[in-house]
Amino acid sequence: MLVTMPMQSTFDLPFLLIPGQLAVDSAVCFVVSALVAITVNAEAQAFAATFLGDTRPGDKGRHHFNAFLHIDLLGSLCFALGGFGWPRQIVVDDSRFRHPRLYLILTRLAGPLGNFLMANIASSIAWLFTTLKSDPRVFIMLMGVNLTVAVANLIPLPPLAAGSILAALGLPGGTSLQSNLQRVGPFAVVALVAADRLSGWNLLSSEMAPLVRSLAEMLQLQVNP
Repeated sequence: MLVTMPMQSTFDLPFLLIPGQLAVDSAVCFVVSALVAITVNAEAQAFAATFLGDTRPGDKGRHHFNAFLHIDLLGSLCFALGGFGWPRQIVVDDSRFRHPRLYLILTRLAGPLGNFLMANIASSIAWLFTTLKSDPRVFIMLMGVNLTVAVANLIPLPPLAAGSILAALGLPGGTSLQSNLQRVGPFAVVALVAADRLSGWNLLSSEMAPLVRSLAEMLQLQVNP
């Protein structure tokens, strides 16, 4: 799928780093957008957890707005392979919540919701740049990466939101299965993305692209298949 706006170049969504076909400016825009996306995702979860009752006075481990402190190794690898990823896991003590299961679900949902809101902001700035006849490429990339991360969180494997929510709802195997899934989930996502990319089938991106396209259209961008 190509996303286009007047006064700027086209690019694919999900944006993939393809050796030999990669412009330096596009790569830099992607890296910056990925750093913003993981920061927004992590800080949104941290804010939600604190707001819902998991307060930690003096704890700087969750609220520091430093993208590099939120970097997860496997999440970064997934960005390189599949155009989406995740931040370092935000530690949440659900025993501090009044309604542990519900509030934990809301906390995990806050991440992709934050990415969607950031995509809205980036889209608005891109529109303003276009109106002023300036190049909005950076903000178009920021919009695209955040939308892709938000949609990717529908994959039902931890540490993505849908997987974390399934774990919070309880799995038939009990806590041991949940613990194993939380530990193995990131490796499974990377393996899935790598297999999809190396095989050339692109099944994962082809399933994600229509939803990303619909969201981009909702943000009133010109989208071409």
